[in-house]
Amino acid sequence: MAFTNLEEIFYLVVLILAIAYILSGYIKSPKKSYRQLRKRSFFDWEDFKFAAVVAVPAILFHELAHKFAAIAFGAAATFKIWGFGLILGVFLRLIYSPFLLLAPGYVEISSEILSSSQMGIIAFAGPLVNLILWLVPTFILRIKKGKLKKNTAIFLFYTAFLNMWLFIFNMIPIPPLDGSKVLYGIISIFS
Repeated sequence: MAFTNLEEIFYLVVLILAIAYILSGYIKSPKKSYRQLRKRSFFDWEDFKFAAVVAVPAILFHELAHKFAAIAFGAAATFKIWGFGLILGVFLRLIYSPFLLLAPGYVEISSEILSSSQMGIIAFAGPLVNLILWLVPTFILRIKKGKLKKNTAIFLFYTAFLNMWLFIFNMIPIPPLDGSKVLYGIISIFS
C-alpha cells in the first residue's frame, strides 16, 4: 500500500500548506504590479497559490520518489514531518528573512533488507525528480524563447531555479543529505 496510515496523509497535507506559505514570501505571483510586489504581508492568497504551484511539486515529488523507490525494493517507507525544519521555515518567513532553510520532512525507510547500492538509488530518486524539474523547464524556456506568455515564462523560470537549487543542495555529499548516501552507494559498488 502506498500510504500506510492517515497520519502520513496528514503529514503530506501539512507539508503542502507549510511549503506554500513559507515560499510565498520568496516566490511572488506574476499577476502583481511592482508596487504590490514590494509590499510585505503576513499572508497573500495570490502568492500562496503561485508558490504552491511552483514549489509543492518540487518538494512533494522529491519525497515521494524516495518513498516509492524504497517500496520498489521491498522496504517499508513512511513520510514524516520534521517539526523543527517546518517551524524554522515558517519563522524565517514571518521575519522576512532573506535567508531560507527548508527541511520540512523525510522518508523513514526500513533499511535492514537493503544493500548500500539500493540505498544509494533510493537516495538519488529524490534529486532525480528535481533534476528533471530543473532541466525540462529550462529546455522549454530556451526553445520557446520569446514565444511564451509572461506568466508561463515566470512559472517555468521559478520552477527551474528552485529545482536547480534543490538538486545541487541535496547532492552535497555531507550526511544527512542525499548526496552522502548516493556517494556511499557508489563506493559500495566498487569496493
